[in-house]
Amino acid sequence: MNDAKQKLINLIVDYSIDVQKNEKVLITTQTLKDRGFLAKLMDAIVRRGGIPVLEVKDPILGNYLNKISSEERIPLMQKLSEFEVDTFDSFISIRYNVNDYEGKDIPKDIQKKLGAALLKSSDIRVNKRKWVLLNYPSELDAYKAKMPIEDFQQFAFDVMAVDYRKMSKLVEPLKKLMDKTDKVRIVSPGTDLTFSIKGMKSIPCTGECNIPDGELYSAPIKTSVNGKITYNTPCPYQGNIFHDVCLEFVNGKIISATCKENDEALNAIFDTDDGARYIGEFSLGFNPMILHPMGDILFDEKILGSLHFTPGRAYKDCYNGNDSAIHWDMVLIQRDEYGGGEIYFDDKLIRKNGKFVLEELKPLNFEQ
Repeated sequence: MNDAKQKLINLIVDYSIDVQKNEKVLITTQTLKDRGFLAKLMDAIVRRGGIPVLEVKDPILGNYLNKISSEERIPLMQKLSEFEVDTFDSFISIRYNVNDYEGKDIPKDIQKKLGAALLKSSDIRVNKRKWVLLNYPSELDAYKAKMPIEDFQQFAFDVMAVDYRKMSKLVEPLKKLMDKTDKVRIVSPGTDLTFSIKGMKSIPCTGECNIPDGELYSAPIKTSVNGKITYNTPCPYQGNIFHDVCLEFVNGKIISATCKENDEALNAIFDTDDGARYIGEFSLGFNPMILHPMGDILFDEKILGSLHFTPGRAYKDCYNGNDSAIHWDMVLIQRDEYGGGEIYFDDKLIRKNGKFVLEELKPLNFEQ
């Protein structure tokens, strides 16, 4: 096993979920392509005195089962999900991308009812349990990144195992500034958006849950969002991929949603429930090794010089009152080569063309 893989395993077990003696850890994986990695991961959990359990879920068969499901299956899935959060202390979820369009043919009413049925257990898992989520690098990922598979796998493991302890210290000045900010303004091509984060906490993400990581998020006051935002990265969701998504807001609510492909399909997602047309998260990305989008939100939302503005459910640790079955991270990159842009906190410029301009924030530009 190469050094980057072992470094990632140690990061997950010793730092991200910090396994304690007799803690029960559920590992859910969508691939068995690297049994050695899974074995070493379980070894590391046992070394810490934890109790690992392995569950294998094929992504294609899982989506097929949802496609052919009747409504009678949904309560059973709800019970299984509730059993997991009642039984396990920590969760490690390893996804494996095989096709961005899997799940596209799942009936919308089944998707909606399943999301609603799992909402409570999902809330417990995310907000009351320790968890970490990563994508094991696949051939599809390498294709989207326009890299040979071996090169991409090495890149992915290096990115996932960056020095998050150092990053957690560098983000402290930005957190301090965001915590005392009221008005935020975002300006980019096709974007002029204002909202308030007054009184909302900001939460650093430096390797504790998502891997790769590198962001600081808050949430807007629910009814404060006004203006327009145009995202310049692909927005995949529920088996669809949308480009050039443009959202217009009045008093927090999305009143218009358009895209390059299919406005009707896009709006159907925002009609999932009342909360789907309000924003649950605002975040700034700053992972120094992720520079370009590849249609994988775990990577794309951490892009250096990016932000994401997320319709749907707010996190409990930064709760603005918005609940929804969806949480759709959409990414706007503001570096020069992506059209540039500015972010203002209380009318003061804090980031221009993807680079922080205040002296105390400049270390987050990761320039040599």
